[in-house]
Amino acid sequence: MDRQGAVAALGAAVAAFVSDNAFGDERWCVALSGGPDSLALTAVAAACKPTTALIVDHRLQPDSGRVAAAAREQALSLGCVDAQVLCVDVGTTGGPEAAARTARYGALDDARRDAPVLLAHTLDDQAETVLLGLGRGSGSRSIAGMRLCDPPWYRPLLGVRRALTHAACAELGLTPWQDPHNADRRFTRTRLRIDVLPLLEEVLGGGVAEALARTATALREDTDALDEQARQALADVGAGPALDTGRLAALPEAVRRRVIRGWLLTGGAIGLTDKQIRAVDTLVTAWRGQGGVAVGSPLRSQRLIAGRRDGMLTLNIEPV
Repeated sequence: MDRQGAVAALGAAVAAFVSDNAFGDERWCVALSGGPDSLALTAVAAACKPTTALIVDHRLQPDSGRVAAAAREQALSLGCVDAQVLCVDVGTTGGPEAAARTARYGALDDARRDAPVLLAHTLDDQAETVLLGLGRGSGSRSIAGMRLCDPPWYRPLLGVRRALTHAACAELGLTPWQDPHNADRRFTRTRLRIDVLPLLEEVLGGGVAEALARTATALREDTDALDEQARQALADVGAGPALDTGRLAALPEAVRRRVIRGWLLTGGAIGLTDKQIRAVDTLVTAWRGQGGVAVGSPLRSQRLIAGRRDGMLTLNIEPV
């Protein structure tokens, strides 16, 4: 690789992503943490079109303000037309990692002003995500990993190894911030990165990260096809608050459960798990007069109950 090889390779990856996805926006944003992945992406993104760097300060560490300010200075020095520091308050719902993610995405969405946002997730991040989904046993949807395009979020480096972003920063003379959380084994993703993936690479003879990413792509293609069948089937089994259990029962299992999932989400359910969806499915396939199934509701004072009545699946609101 020549002196500018890593930067050139990242630039080619972003250019190919833009070409493949018909990116027509005149401007875009990039989510910048100051770490090597997002810093390298910011550098190549700013060279492509007017780029605004969005830096989220989670305020979870004593020096977070200094880190955010340094990232802002680096973004402007790399040619960004603007760089904004977004301070957030991180809650507790779902644990520290999930709560920080929720706060971060909310702030990015508020600040992007209808522009697409580039995220610096790499192939290594995708492999970790697949392993997390596999461990949770939440079905193919969780193992399908992250999408390249999930508007307004876009991941042009999802096919790029993390080593390339580190090399690009070195070529550009940049000093990335090293997040101490990335070395803290209290976090599940960190342990996957430090302990599990290297062990799998050793035991299986290499290429594990790439294999996991290919698995995610294949599962995502299958999931998209089944989701489309489910959307079409939903119109045939009912409308509004009720579904015909007889017609549901005639559907293939994978399609039926996706119909149920879509119906629950449309009815206001949140935080659905595979266990809940399967429990609702038994109201269709193994009806013995059992009671309803509680699913997540956005309102603390109410809960949603999926039940069966007169051959129809119903979704009712009950006070807690």
